[in-house]
Amino acid sequence: MAEAGAEDQEPSQPSWGEALKTVGRSLVERPVSVVSEIGTMAALVYSTARWAIRPPYRPRLLIDQLEFIGVQSIFIVGLTGFFVGAVFGLQLVDGFRQFGAENQAGSVVGLALARELAPVFSALMITSRAGSAMATEIASMRVTNQIDALTTMSVNPIQYLIVPRVIAGVIAGPVMTLLFFLIGISGAYLVGVYLMGIDGGIFIERVKWFVDVGDVQQGLVKAAVFGAALTLIACRQGFLASGGAAGVGRATNRAVVQSAVAILVLDYIVTGIILGEGLF
Repeated sequence: MAEAGAEDQEPSQPSWGEALKTVGRSLVERPVSVVSEIGTMAALVYSTARWAIRPPYRPRLLIDQLEFIGVQSIFIVGLTGFFVGAVFGLQLVDGFRQFGAENQAGSVVGLALARELAPVFSALMITSRAGSAMATEIASMRVTNQIDALTTMSVNPIQYLIVPRVIAGVIAGPVMTLLFFLIGISGAYLVGVYLMGIDGGIFIERVKWFVDVGDVQQGLVKAAVFGAALTLIACRQGFLASGGAAGVGRATNRAVVQSAVAILVLDYIVTGIILGEGLF
């Protein structure tokens, strides 16, 4: 009888049919959720663009967001830029020295920073610092009914909360990218010249010779696109958050992850468009 009772208490193992059903449901629901997310973002982009050109205009909110997204990100962007440039210069000089081309390190560092590293890394740093904070702030306003209060006072929440952040992201993104580029070049110069012993004049001349205005413009265009994308994603996650404090945490987590993935995907798309090459 004891053995029979023990057998009755054993948890039933899920069948292969149930497991396959669960996998099939996830495969069906995931594309549906992706399409729904794209539709939600498209509607938000449309509403943001429509309310951005309608009065009343609130320049004070824009200045506050420029200070938050741009000025307060200077330290983390500059610190990241210095060490990215330093380690990139260190690796390049060490690698090029094996076949006597270490003087070309300046040109490669300059091109890589101007086209790719500066816009991508600066956008990721802004996402980590400002994007997560934006998602948390707006999500907290949503779960505490502050956004509903704005609507009650005849203040459009998209115009009041999202438009200043998106415009500030588009403006601050290129500025932070330019800062990242300059500090990154300085880090590579210091490591290459004072640590690895290459000629400083040749390093600077290689940067000036190979990096032209078009390369810098390419990075600035990418930075503006990334700035718009990360602010829109952060605001979307916060604006439609639900579920109390747990919902705020989920919104912040999704905002950071989705923004990072969007930056990398958009980097490929924008690069293909600028270079005039096929995307796939």
